Amino acid sequence: MLNSIGLQNPGVEYFAENDLPFLRKFDTAIIVNACGSSIDEYVELCKVLNTLDIDGVELNLSCPNVKAGCMAFGNTYDGVKEVTSQVRKVLDKPLIVKLTPNVTDIASIAKAVEDAGADGVSLINTLLGMKIDIDKRRPVLANNTGGLSGPAIKPVAVRMVYQVSQAVHIPILGMGGIINGEDAIEFMLAGASAISIGAGNFINPYTSVNTVFGIENYMKKHQINDINSIIGTVIMN
Repeated sequence: MLNSIGLQNPGVEYFAENDLPFLRKFDTAIIVNACGSSIDEYVELCKVLNTLDIDGVELNLSCPNVKAGCMAFGNTYDGVKEVTSQVRKVLDKPLIVKLTPNVTDIASIAKAVEDAGADGVSLINTLLGMKIDIDKRRPVLANNTGGLSGPAIKPVAVRMVYQVSQAVHIPILGMGGIINGEDAIEFMLAGASAISIGAGNFINPYTSVNTVFGIENYMKKHQINDINSIIGTVIMN
């Protein structure tokens, strides 16, 4: 899937008043994805989130930094460390930082997250892609480029999770093209402590449930009692 819909939403006040009470009806952890266009915005947003009945915050660092020529916060070690450090000062809840894959060295970026005191890192966000209408000779997306997600990006995501697992000691939330149990196991073997499913839900609303069953079948097949025992155990050639 290639999209450029952005991160539009009604804001944290609306979320706190309308969405959170509904979500709290379910027995599940609530992790809020937070984004901003400046460090001040991230900090102010997380100050509010820190007062809410939520279980954690995931910082989306693929957002454009308006004070740095709109380059994404997640593109540099210093940028990631600064925004994570500032948020860490105002947030007592678990903090996960979601990274963009559109960088030269994902491991060093993840290290910045760890150095700044975050509790975990999630990767990958979408890859930058483009589609051209050959009759009009113009990009299909109004923004010219967009974020590519789904099974096509899985090999890149698995590779990056492995590289990051060799560089940091904090937990990794792996994502990017997971649609079944086999995909999830790949991420865990590469070093992910948990996995996330996004685009797969558009293909099949039961993707998450089927993935759980797939993991269970793998564990039975290989006589694994604790799924945590396989994390980061890939045997490299």
